[in-house]
Amino acid sequence: MDTHGGSGRAGAPGRKKSKKVCVVGASGKLGRYMIRHALDRGYEVVGVCREQSVGKLEEFAGRITILPGATNDREVIRRAVADCDGVLTVLVPWGIRQYSTGTAQAVLDYAPEGARLVFSCGWHITRDGKDVYGLKLRTIVKLFGPLARLARIADLDDQVEACRRVFASGTRWTVVRGSDLEEGESQGLPVWSRHVGDPILKSNLTRRVDFALFMVEALVNDELVGEAPAIVGRQTPSARAHARSAA
Repeated sequence: MDTHGGSGRAGAPGRKKSKKVCVVGASGKLGRYMIRHALDRGYEVVGVCREQSVGKLEEFAGRITILPGATNDREVIRRAVADCDGVLTVLVPWGIRQYSTGTAQAVLDYAPEGARLVFSCGWHITRDGKDVYGLKLRTIVKLFGPLARLARIADLDDQVEACRRVFASGTRWTVVRGSDLEEGESQGLPVWSRHVGDPILKSNLTRRVDFALFMVEALVNDELVGEAPAIVGRQTPSARAHARSAA
């Protein structure tokens, strides 16, 4: 079992400052939290979101550059990621037109060489097949997946394919796998493990603001390059129990 509690900020060894970052999926809750964290660190921020959602970014007027368009629009992504040191991408499985796959592929194709690429997804994504899922998540994937695809609402397999392409790429990627999310004040940087099912992750809950914090911190943590960390809130019972046993 590989678990990582952290003792503050995520970027310890190999810390490098990213000066310009792109947030793909900027208008969603996670995207807006990531923008706030990035601005707090003095980054120049470019945001990509659907044209009809630009109004959700009004609080950042004059502080970020916004490129309206679908996140799987290759030309929009090409312009958005130009000269960026890092790209933060929210992979969403909405619709049945390979939205996640198209978004991920565009980022992989057009991000500058050597840029840090950080993607978000759920626990249902597995990199090596060693994750152990509980009944709740297995049921959601088994039942919701086919029903959502039938209703043309979402396609979980699209997110799986998107991550498969990221894993196979030669880029400096990280795929952050989030637990169930809740709103609330920050509890600090989440802890992580390589495999769902590890005891530290049992609580299965993370504050959304802290999910965004982990994404932004991953930009400057070289230990996370090529990793698919599954995260959980650092103040959850399972994380605190792990910290006590480690101490």
